[in-house]
Amino acid sequence: MVVFDNVSKTYKNGFRSVKSLSFRVQRGEFLVLIGPSGCGKTTTLKMINRLIPHTEGTITVDGKDIAKQNVVELRRNIGYVIQQIGLFPHYTIEENIALVPALKGWDRKKIRQRVEELLHLVGLDPAVFARRYPKELSGGQQQRVGVARAMAADPELILMDEPFGALDPITREQLQDEFLRLQKEFRKTIIFVTHDMDEAIRMGDRIAILKDGELLQLDTPERLLTNPVHGFVEQFIGKNRIFQNPELLPVTEVMRSDPATISPHRSPERAISHMRQRHTDTLLCVDEQGRLLGIVSAYDLQGDAARIQSVGEIMQPADPILPLEATARDALVKISESRFGLIPVVDSQGKLTGVVTKGSLLTVLAGRWKEAEAGVGS
Repeated sequence: MVVFDNVSKTYKNGFRSVKSLSFRVQRGEFLVLIGPSGCGKTTTLKMINRLIPHTEGTITVDGKDIAKQNVVELRRNIGYVIQQIGLFPHYTIEENIALVPALKGWDRKKIRQRVEELLHLVGLDPAVFARRYPKELSGGQQQRVGVARAMAADPELILMDEPFGALDPITREQLQDEFLRLQKEFRKTIIFVTHDMDEAIRMGDRIAILKDGELLQLDTPERLLTNPVHGFVEQFIGKNRIFQNPELLPVTEVMRSDPATISPHRSPERAISHMRQRHTDTLLCVDEQGRLLGIVSAYDLQGDAARIQSVGEIMQPADPILPLEATARDALVKISESRFGLIPVVDSQGKLTGVVTKGSLLTVLAGRWKEAEAGVGS
């Protein structure tokens, strides 16, 4: 959808704010640009709609070189949201949202329908807000209108320059949730500038970290957190940030890879002996290929040992189960549902790969949180 090919920006005084950027943004992707002040993230964003002209390289949008397009038409086909919102104070909310569709020649009925649809989408009642002026709205409400205006002509590409940065934390989180809901429904291509790493992790499909006009790493939030390729990237993210975001921590980091297992054909006496050896009160039953079949507990064995020949006779479903692609957050949510205080982890073929217990969760997460607190205080 958007391609940067060796793009640079050099000003007349010789300062290069952006240096040889090359990356590709896929259609429907949410890409976040982040870095310290002066890193070139806003310049990079503004070069896409030619608010700032690039001096080297090529930028294409939907396969077309932006330098060869009519700049007015280019901007009408790209949504743009900024921190200052930029609503026209002498226009009503309805008129602000209708601006680009009107410039594109839409008829009045279609524009009115679009305005009402968008106000509903961003959580503002058209009957209440359409005829009001920006000064009559709160900051959060104005920003919602800004998002609606950016989407008015149904652009494939939306640029957002720290759109929630000036809002209070509660309103900011509400708008983040609202926008993520809209993005899940409409799958626009979004390029989003922020200075807040937590916001970047929450919002982005991928994150581009810039420093001094150079792209240091472009990756998914998970890979950035677990595999930073540059010392500055690790420092900028924060070494312990992943443990403050358990939804980004793979379940493999909090599971034990050597769960106590037994064949369902084994005798109850053998099972009890194995429990004593492993210092556990539960065994996971697996078949010859290692596929998970169920679970058996010491309590059930003691009650039924005299009347059964094999543990398979009293084996119970091992619910809940987590896939190998799950996260620590999934485990935290599911652990309370487990009768036995553990959750087996299986691969795509149903083979047992590990087990999450309350102990393994606490050991990893509490240890890391303690490290994070020590780092803050040092």
